[in-house]
Formats: sequence, C-alpha cells, structure tokens
Amino acid sequence: MDVAEIEASYAYCERVTRRRAGNFHYGIRLLHRPRRMALCAVYAYAREIDDLADGDLAAEVKRRELARMRSQLKDLRAHRDPVCAALADAASRYPIPLEALGELIDGAEMDVSGARFTTFDQLHLYCDRVAGSIGRLCLGVFPPSGCPQAQHLVSSLWIGMQLTNILRDITEDAEMGRVYLPGEDLRRFLPDATDDADAPGRWRPGPAFDALVRFEARRAFGLYAEGLSLLPFLCHRSAACLGTMAGIYLRLLVRIADEPGRLLEGRVSLPAWEKHEIAARAMAGLLVGHRAPLWGPRTAARRGPRLKENGHAG
Repeated sequence: MDVAEIEASYAYCERVTRRRAGNFHYGIRLLHRPRRMALCAVYAYAREIDDLADGDLAAEVKRRELARMRSQLKDLRAHRDPVCAALADAASRYPIPLEALGELIDGAEMDVSGARFTTFDQLHLYCDRVAGSIGRLCLGVFPPSGCPQAQHLVSSLWIGMQLTNILRDITEDAEMGRVYLPGEDLRRFLPDATDDADAPGRWRPGPAFDALVRFEARRAFGLYAEGLSLLPFLCHRSAACLGTMAGIYLRLLVRIADEPGRLLEGRVSLPAWEKHEIAARAMAGLLVGHRAPLWGPRTAARRGPRLKENGHAG
C-alpha cells in the first residue's frame, strides 16, 4: 500500500476508536499522533474480535470467523482491509506483540462456548486473555523503561478493569445468559441459588448482593493498586494515557463498591465532565481513580469508612 492508503487506513481506525472506544478514547487521545494512531489500529482489530464474539451469528460461524482472524495475524500485509493495513504498519514501527491478539481470540472463543467459571483462578485466566492481552499490546506501543515486571503489572491493571466491567454489566450479562462471577463465590454469598446459572435470579438489593459485589471489588482494587505501580516507568504521555483509562474504571469501581444496589437499577457510568477531570489529573501526574470532588459528598462520607476496611481509601 502507498502512503495515502496507509493514512486512510489509520483514519478509519481512529474513527472506529472515537466512536466505539468510549472510556478508552479519553486516554488514547492524550498520546502524540504516531503512538495514538498505532493504538487506534490495535483497538480497531480488538474491537472486531469482540464484536464477532458478541454478535448474533451462530456459534459455528463465529468460531470459523475467529479462526480466520487468527490466520490473518500471520501476514497482515496480505489483506487490504483497512484495519489489517493499519495494524501491519503499526507493528512495523513498534514492537507490538501480535500474539496477544491471538490470546484475545482465545478469550473470545471461551465466550462463544459459553464458558462458566467455578473458581477465581479460572476467571482470572479468562480476564487475562480478553483484557490482560490488551494491556500487553499497549506496552508494545509505549514500552516502559527499567521495569522487568511490566508485563505482569499491565496485565494486572487490565484484569482489574475487566473485573470492573463484569460487575458493571452484571444484569446486562444475565439477560444474555452469561454469568462471569466464580461459582464458588456465588454459592458462598447466595447459598439459596440451586446452581450457578440460577444465581442471577437471586440478585436482589440487600446485604447478600452487596457483600458479593464488595468481595469481588476488593479483588479488583488490589489489582489496580498493583498495576498502577507501572506508571512511573512510562513516559509522561503514555502514563497519562494508561492512567486515564485505568482511572475511569477505578472510579467506576469506587462508585459500584459504594452502592452495589445501583447495579440492579441500571448501567453505572460516569459523566463526560468527570472523565475529562480524570484525564486532567493523569496529565498532571496526580493519583487517578479518587472520587470526584463534586460527587455525592454525603454518600462518600457514609460509605468511605467501609471502603477503607475493604482495602481502598478512595
């Protein structure tokens, strides 16, 4: 492809990212253009994998298409699709570990198969495939300096974000017949459920549901605390990018842990002004994920001590 075609391919990926990335775009846009375009190419390919796994095609068709996308990764330049073209160019400029997209496909195949998780270790593996893989791809675009544990730390950070997603989407997933929380935890906190698939029928406001959500939130808080220690090893804009993405999800988790019952009332989200505020904090090198100064001071005061007991000072 000539330069004009490559630029058009990057522009397409940027449009996809701006339209579909939601929370992540607040961080991606903080990068200088070359790295921003590379990360948009990564996101666009990952988005196609996710859309395929979550779409309405028959399971066998999904598996066949995922296998096709896995095969594409062996020689992206052989395909004139704009996402393949942009990703191939990005991978020629940065040490992007394309095998991590293969791991993402592994996770997508687990979704297609309707995987259920008996233990947290099994859920952790799934989260590492569908989210930790994205973190490892990010490190290819903005590699750290002097951090031997970078791969582990970035994986932990993205697994924390995925756990936040699982909690945020708990009712939406249940409507699609998906239960991601470990069966051992469901049986511990919802002992009246006859089996793991029956657990969503027991998701009602009250102490049992709150305890389940806060138990999972504590795990995620620990992963954020571990993963955010990577930021000092990144250049300023790369740290701001990753800090913004993680900060938005961390603040969502704080909101969820403060009031778990809100998950049963509708999708918990942050307003745009709050996401901009998190991005500004990240660019200034400040801690990310703390409560917004203007958000629910009475609720924060009431819930704060409980969060501190759970290992997160908010």
